[in-house]
This record gives sequence, structure tokens and C-alpha cells, in this order.
Amino acid sequence: MLPDLKLHDSVRLRKPHPCGSYEWKVLRMGADIRLECLGCGRLVMLSRRKLAQRLKSIISSEENHEHPS
Repeated sequence: MLPDLKLHDSVRLRKPHPCGSYEWKVLRMGADIRLECLGCGRLVMLSRRKLAQRLKSIISSEENHEHPS
């Protein structure tokens, strides 16, 4: 159901986060997937099914942009 998704990949979702960012970083894989917003740093947990519905594209980990923390 969920395409080849790996830890520390960046993903682009269909709708923006309220901060305006579309990109998220995968922090945890399991029954639920923990994502960190690359715009504001907010952490959210989504089920695999919800993420598969909201996912627009996967940005490989080599193309990730490190955000300042």
C-alpha cells in the first residue's frame, strides 16, 4: 500500500501544513509513521493508510535539505 519509504526520507504531501511547507521528514517507521515538518519542526504521527492517501511524492534521502535546528 505504501511505496518504498525509508527512514530519513523527505516526502511531499498534497496539502500544505499551516506553516506553508509541503515537505516532511520521516523520523519513525512502524504501524504509524512519525513525520517532522521541514518548515516549522512540528511532529505528527500518521497511520500508513493516511500517509498513502496524502502522499504526493517521495524525495530520496540524498536530495534532503538539512534544516537548521
